[in-house]
Amino acid sequence: MPTDLPNLLTLSRIAAVPVLMLFVALRQPWADFAACLVFGLAGITDYFDGKIARERQLVSGFGRMLDPIADKLLVGAALMLLAGYDRLPGWSLYPAIVILLREILVSGLREYLAGLRVGLPVTRLAKWKTGFQMGALGTLIAGDTGASVIGLGFLPVSLIGEAMLWVAAALTLLTGWDYLLAGLAYAGAEPTAPEPAARPDAAPLARP
Repeated sequence: MPTDLPNLLTLSRIAAVPVLMLFVALRQPWADFAACLVFGLAGITDYFDGKIARERQLVSGFGRMLDPIADKLLVGAALMLLAGYDRLPGWSLYPAIVILLREILVSGLREYLAGLRVGLPVTRLAKWKTGFQMGALGTLIAGDTGASVIGLGFLPVSLIGEAMLWVAAALTLLTGWDYLLAGLAYAGAEPTAPEPAARPDAAPLARP
């Protein structure tokens, strides 16, 4: 059900996107820090919605559909905001491009494999990638200005975020390659046609 707690947490990630956009657009130190908090809290829900769904056996088709969409909306919005407001200086734009292209690649693979009724499992390395990616983006969103709000202006926060983004991009390439190989293994398979629904007025088959 869309009203289950895991699905509500997933929906909250989507709702966080316009709030994140607003804070980043203000371009104020306090707003940068607030944007970092919004992004961080939204990222944490990605862990808890799956954990709660498994523990309470609330896994649903709605949740499986919406969860990756929410993740990609959040990550895509963060990358676009950082690039659009010149928060990715110099070579830092290239790992951001790698991450964005990987998200598109995996989305295409999942759509193709869904037609074959084949799932694309999340690997342990992919989970590490997600952690580094979320940490890097949150750090870059805060930046040196956001860090100064809580007295951490002496730290090279933007530089730390850029380094983490390069690590996330490297993990992105590795996991993207793994997923691509998994997809190519089914490249020659024919899509599985769904079973026709029974007519409401059809008589039941007699048992032998």
